[in-house]
Amino acid sequence: MTDATNTPGYEPEFVAGDESYEDAFETKAESFQDTLDGIDDETAELRADMLRRSLLEYDLDADDREVLEGHFADDGTFLMPALPVLAIVGRPNVGKSALVNRILGRREAVVEDVPGVTRDRVSYRAQWGERHFTLVDTGGWEPDAKGIDRSVAQQAEIAIELADAVLFVVDAMVGPTSTDEAVVKLLRRSDRPVLLVANKIDDPVQEPHAASLWSLGLGEPYPVSALHGRGVADMLDEAMRILPTESKVAKEEVGGPRRVAIVGRPNVGKSSLLNKAAGETRVVVNELAGTTRDPVDELVDLGGQTWRFIDTAGIRRRVHLQQGADFYASLRTATAIDRAEVAVVVFDATEPIGVQDVRIVEMVLEAGRALVLAFNKWDEIDDERRWMLEREIEQDLAHVDWAPRVNMSAKTGRHIDKLVPRLNAALASWDTRIPTGKLNAFLTELAQGFPHPLRGGKQPRVLFATQAQTRPPTFVLFTSGFLEPGYRRFITRRLRETFGFEGSPIRVNMRVRERRSKKK
Repeated sequence: MTDATNTPGYEPEFVAGDESYEDAFETKAESFQDTLDGIDDETAELRADMLRRSLLEYDLDADDREVLEGHFADDGTFLMPALPVLAIVGRPNVGKSALVNRILGRREAVVEDVPGVTRDRVSYRAQWGERHFTLVDTGGWEPDAKGIDRSVAQQAEIAIELADAVLFVVDAMVGPTSTDEAVVKLLRRSDRPVLLVANKIDDPVQEPHAASLWSLGLGEPYPVSALHGRGVADMLDEAMRILPTESKVAKEEVGGPRRVAIVGRPNVGKSSLLNKAAGETRVVVNELAGTTRDPVDELVDLGGQTWRFIDTAGIRRRVHLQQGADFYASLRTATAIDRAEVAVVVFDATEPIGVQDVRIVEMVLEAGRALVLAFNKWDEIDDERRWMLEREIEQDLAHVDWAPRVNMSAKTGRHIDKLVPRLNAALASWDTRIPTGKLNAFLTELAQGFPHPLRGGKQPRVLFATQAQTRPPTFVLFTSGFLEPGYRRFITRRLRETFGFEGSPIRVNMRVRERRSKKK
């Protein structure tokens, strides 16, 4: 049984090669909409019920049945995900990145036999058995030879603060060092559970080397080989035992003012925006990029509504240029996005849109948050720069052309009030649920008018569709065969065109199911 999933995330919803679908639709768009409008709700629900029953002739698993029975329906209460956070700490070159890759089961972190090799990402969604958690890799610094103890300790302190439990990795073949002991002092003062990992035990003959780590006073060391996987399963079993089922550092937030993360690369005016919205100097503003390091929550009355604004540290393109707290500013930014419901990505209109800007937009999409684009310093640009900026937006932000946009000045307050209707529109889309009847009527008419191309003499069909969840709107398509990416993008664009979703990412998951063989 095949289970293929397509989650667009930051993948463009229209790329070269999709023109044939789009051109065909343009010629029939009006008649398609007329046909769809002519189907009343009662008829649509009856049709959907028939499709749902016919799906029972196919091989379905327990997860499929939960989706079909509506176990993921929202009850109107907004709950943030609160996956427990497991941090990996240790001095450079002890094998933290190799352990990250081993736990994830894929190569995510760059591994080289050089201290301080860096990565662009520091947190990952991970799973062991039935447990889901966030894994934080605290590698990525470039400690100088003189201050290595201080550098490692500083980062370990921040990592402990952001974690529910800690894997402290030590090179068992080298034994405890002064740097290791400096980190141990921090771990002992914390209230976080710690698991001591004796890495680089590649063979049973080497296991006695782990005994020297008892001197660190953190209990029994777990001998593992991150490179070969030896002992990692037992270590993870113990890690799941000490890791709480619910995060204390990423608590669920229920109700209250809608949460807005203000994100962007350094020095684009995020803190100025928060200060102007709050009507006071809440955050230190300095022309030096990266002044803000910690997320700052502020209740702000704007447009007759109360909002919780979260100002964040700027994200730098090259993590390895960051030392200590700067490196963790990126992690804190990702945490702020996870805590928010909608993110306002702030751009400096006076400068070209860069790779950093696009990456931040991608982070928001990957987190599944609603999105508003704010182009700051608009009053400082001339007509030529405005023309250039529009071309940059067309080229670099075409995949989020559905996101509402505000041209503003955080310094003067110009057009900040226009943020409110954009935020409300994005959040309304983020909360939207499409009735199952309407969804299946839409897909049925779409498939009849614009069928999927034949593949190997067969034509894949959408058997049934349902919206599994909102925030962000997530759709599950049960299909008789694999839908090619261009056709899935075509469906996604038509969903937006028909039902809106301004300012919200939408996810379309595909489950290919086979008809059950008839018993003789």
